[in-house]
Amino acid sequence: MSKEQSGVIKAWEATIRKTQAAKKRANSIFGISLAHIPDDDHAASSSAASNGDEGSSSSGGDEGPGSANGGGGGTECYYAEKVLPNGDYYSGQWYDNFPNGRGKYLWTDGCMYVGEWYKGKTMGRGRFSWPSGATYEGEFKSGYMDGTGTYSAANGDIYRGQWVMNLKHGHGIKHFANGDWYEGDWRRGLQEGQGKYQWKTTSNYYVGEWKNGNICGKGTFMWENGNRYDGQWEDGVPKGNGTFTFPDGSFYVGNWSKDPTEQNGSYYPSASPSAAASHSGSQLEWDPQDVYNVYLADAQVCPCEKVAVLPSQKKLAVWNSSKHSEKARRLSVDGRVSVGVERAFERMNMWDGDDQGASSAAAAGARRDMEAELLGMMEMEESNFAASLNKMLPMRVPKAAKRQGDAICKGHKNYELMLNLQLGIRHSVGRPGPAASLDLKASAFDPKEKVWTRFPPEGSKHTPPHNCSEFKWKDYCPLVFRSLRKLFKVDAADYMLSICGDNALRELSSPGKSGSFFYLTHDDRYMIKTMKKAEVKVLIRMLAAYYNHVRAFDNTLVIRFYGLHCVKLTGPAQRKVRFIIMGNLFVSEYAIHRRFDLKGSSLGRITDKPESEIDANTILKDLDLNFIFKLQKAWFQEFCRQVDRDCELLEQERIMDYSLLVGIHFRDVASNREIIPTKSEPPTPGKNTHFFTLSTEVEREEGPRLSKADMDQLLLDPTKWARIRLGMNMPARVERTVRRNDCELQLVGEPTGEFYDVIMTFGIIDILQDYDISKKLEHAYKSIQYDPTSISAVDPKQYSRRFRDFIFRIFAEDS
Repeated sequence: MSKEQSGVIKAWEATIRKTQAAKKRANSIFGISLAHIPDDDHAASSSAASNGDEGSSSSGGDEGPGSANGGGGGTECYYAEKVLPNGDYYSGQWYDNFPNGRGKYLWTDGCMYVGEWYKGKTMGRGRFSWPSGATYEGEFKSGYMDGTGTYSAANGDIYRGQWVMNLKHGHGIKHFANGDWYEGDWRRGLQEGQGKYQWKTTSNYYVGEWKNGNICGKGTFMWENGNRYDGQWEDGVPKGNGTFTFPDGSFYVGNWSKDPTEQNGSYYPSASPSAAASHSGSQLEWDPQDVYNVYLADAQVCPCEKVAVLPSQKKLAVWNSSKHSEKARRLSVDGRVSVGVERAFERMNMWDGDDQGASSAAAAGARRDMEAELLGMMEMEESNFAASLNKMLPMRVPKAAKRQGDAICKGHKNYELMLNLQLGIRHSVGRPGPAASLDLKASAFDPKEKVWTRFPPEGSKHTPPHNCSEFKWKDYCPLVFRSLRKLFKVDAADYMLSICGDNALRELSSPGKSGSFFYLTHDDRYMIKTMKKAEVKVLIRMLAAYYNHVRAFDNTLVIRFYGLHCVKLTGPAQRKVRFIIMGNLFVSEYAIHRRFDLKGSSLGRITDKPESEIDANTILKDLDLNFIFKLQKAWFQEFCRQVDRDCELLEQERIMDYSLLVGIHFRDVASNREIIPTKSEPPTPGKNTHFFTLSTEVEREEGPRLSKADMDQLLLDPTKWARIRLGMNMPARVERTVRRNDCELQLVGEPTGEFYDVIMTFGIIDILQDYDISKKLEHAYKSIQYDPTSISAVDPKQYSRRFRDFIFRIFAEDS
């Protein structure tokens, strides 16, 4: 017998011993006998008389689909009692080779779950117990402690309240083993928000704000002898303005600090004469530093316990499917199958082996090392994600950026081109013409409808003299764009002043991906983009449909076009520069803190800048997005309707590669640039969340709300009402998300329940790319290298469907 075969037999015998031990353990825990259960179809047919002998037990190691209690293929739900290949034990309802319904699962390490299952996931109500004696009883969701539940730690701590993905998150009450207790808000497993902490030994208590498990913010501390402190806290001690009040009514007011040199304040005696006479001497000798050194010496907050093994980390040794598969694959209780963790003896034939002992031993060692590494990596997945949720740093607005673009002054290579542009715009908009009508004839959209004008340096009958070289100016469909400016309520004088005033245009520092250059007007209202001839043709082709669309839908999100022109330079260059004038989405009275360009694809859709170089002007992409946008019901419904209408237009015109440009202004920002979240709530739809306040529990009002000052200002100034429209200056909320470590290209992260009040601006841009031969070739080439669904260059119909699916995942109704 070779050493390879000997190794197989030893592994087989070890499995038998492990299975027998698991049966005895299950028998002692559940009080049932497993000896009579046939473990697979072969054992049931060949060993019917050998109840409980070693051969029958060994069959349990290769249990086949549909075997328990005579199940025939896993197509119906039935009761099963199974000893699984690794020694785990399951008893309960079974469907399609997964626990489904009510059941008990015992792991070989002593962990046990009793409760509801759905397709191999702990889902619903259940009870999870650890070998240490700790237990959790409550709601589960996809393998996580999620919902309302009670955790009893091995050290005697008990927490009752809300959970999100294995972490205390929401309102909850915790009783510590030493008798202390806390009731209030939790976030990511720690006390944060409003809460009350009561010390058992001293009867002192604190009521107020918390952050990251520490007393921090505004709060009140009461001592059992009647002393009281009201004011600011930081890291568990008074810091900032505060008042210390004595039982007799006298008090000390000042700025508090643990550093005596920073401490300053004034003492005020009690208004009561008798109290003042009896206590004034002792109080005047009182040292405020005693609060830190004496009064708070015993006011230590108990730390939160660490859970060694989370329920979602536990693996199930069940079958992946009932499609004639005989090898078991471990499955996490959150439903994800683990790859490559079959027992070593089940995969011996996958390795090249011979009779040489050294080679076999080396191969076996390599297998063990690989399996240990794989198992270790998979067991870390859930803990890493929970840790990333728990360790999310507070968000900060990016550092302030200098104003976009460089002014085009004399000496700039494009200075003369800018002067040509300004002369041409002034001529096109200022020249007299028929009154613009919104009812246009078909001839107005004719591609041949264009006007050439020559601009000699000395001037002409229709053009002024200038200091530039001679150039020619072309207006495309001038009547259409005049009507568009009227439709968009653009005043001609303001339009010319923005573009052709004394202030220079600003050129953005780098051209776009298409090679186009961008210029901004001095007031940021208009953006000018150079265009390729193919893009001009696309716009002229779709101009009639675009005009009818923006005229029919006031709330359209597609970019606004105001003019299409061309400058033909004379002299040696003899080049043509075509450009479009369009509205700048980000012109707003609010500073834009975050900018996103979103397409719904993943290939290359991440910013390649390090975090230190990202500022307020950086355009982030799909894989950088860490928010879900919440709109009020009426706005959300109109948003969905308008996105559908706009995408139907673009799909009809065979346009693709467009994107939704989103700008976010955070309304609550601290002086250190940290963004202040609103009240947090678990990301569980349909549940009311209550938050603890100083005196009672108050149900949180849902939906974005303007602050009282903003609302008063709006009511007093009706002219500001018109500034809020779909996609422009919209009050909303965003919910922070976090991506799983194991989902590298996860487009939409997991919601965390952390909300921020924002002002949003958004619109659909880059709508001039049709699905031409170059894009078809790009699609064919990239589809060979990458997942075809991840690339931007796809058929317009598929692009529209994918774009809408993505947008409706990242936008939601704030119910």
